[in-house]
Amino acid sequence: MTLDSLGWNAAFAATFPITSDLQPARVVCAHKHACDVLTPAGLFTAECTGRLLHKAATAADLPVVGDWVALRLRPGEMRGDIHAVLPRRTRFSRRAAGTRSEEQVVAANLDTVFLVSALDQNYNLRRIERYLLLAWESGADPVVVLNKADLHPDSAAACEEVAAIAPGVPVVGLSALDATGLAALTPWLQPGRTVALLGSSGVGKSTLTNRLLGAEVQLTSNISNANYKGRHTTTRRELLVAPSGALIIDTPGMREIQFWQSDADAVDETFADIEQLAADCRFHDCQHHGEPGCAIAAALEAGELDDGRWQSYQKLQREQAHAARNADAVLDRAARQSWKKISQQARKHIRQKHAGYDTRD
Repeated sequence: MTLDSLGWNAAFAATFPITSDLQPARVVCAHKHACDVLTPAGLFTAECTGRLLHKAATAADLPVVGDWVALRLRPGEMRGDIHAVLPRRTRFSRRAAGTRSEEQVVAANLDTVFLVSALDQNYNLRRIERYLLLAWESGADPVVVLNKADLHPDSAAACEEVAAIAPGVPVVGLSALDATGLAALTPWLQPGRTVALLGSSGVGKSTLTNRLLGAEVQLTSNISNANYKGRHTTTRRELLVAPSGALIIDTPGMREIQFWQSDADAVDETFADIEQLAADCRFHDCQHHGEPGCAIAAALEAGELDDGRWQSYQKLQREQAHAARNADAVLDRAARQSWKKISQQARKHIRQKHAGYDTRD
């Protein structure tokens, strides 16, 4: 195993601290107080230094699966200390579940995101749109994977339906349980490339992960026959190396998907068809609420634009605007706390300096 096979490249090397006793390591699993990290020398357990914990403005600044970190090994041990988290090339984030407004980075430094949905009773176009928007915001390339194709009477038609709401995004239908259609994922499973599997509980991410790894690594379970809801079989995010050399990150099912940031480009990518229609409105500042010459209204009336997709577009825009306001408030608060720490350290340094002068006098 080499650094390159773990996804290392020149961009990461350019940001690495120039210190002889530090080495790059990839986070394969993040625990509450420690991380499992991988280097060409093997797997190590590592803890964040007190300085790194102190400097972190929020939990999002601490290591997550997929991160590259600067590691100092402890002599004679399979343990080390994390001194820095390298700047993330991409990051899949959401607003943390619950009432607190804070960012949760699900995984970092992804090349591709497999957005896994199941062609069963939980098949939902609006949910796929939400995941697509988050994927475009991450900076990684999305691929929609429609699993359990064997349960759908016309999986090819379902793929076409999803392709219509995902302009420019590859859509792959397969059955992980039967191991059919997996070859279609080969273009994204290349050596040193990182792929994350994201989706709701019960869509078959763990089964698909096992097929890609060629071994029963992840636990799996059946869907409840009573309510067709998925069960959490994957309980942590973990980076695994596939026989192809690709790096696979399986993640627990996410029941709650709320936006953390606002990215106009992500909206443009997810709803490219609506953005193209809006460009044909008579007025450049058309609000699409009855103005003359509104191309959106004309498309809705002619049946060229599905009303459900239009409602979803408006809803996600409102949610993004709300997320942007919350994120700005959180970042502002984190900045004030950071300056408070700096001021406290400066005052402490001055007091110690003066105390030293008094002692010498």
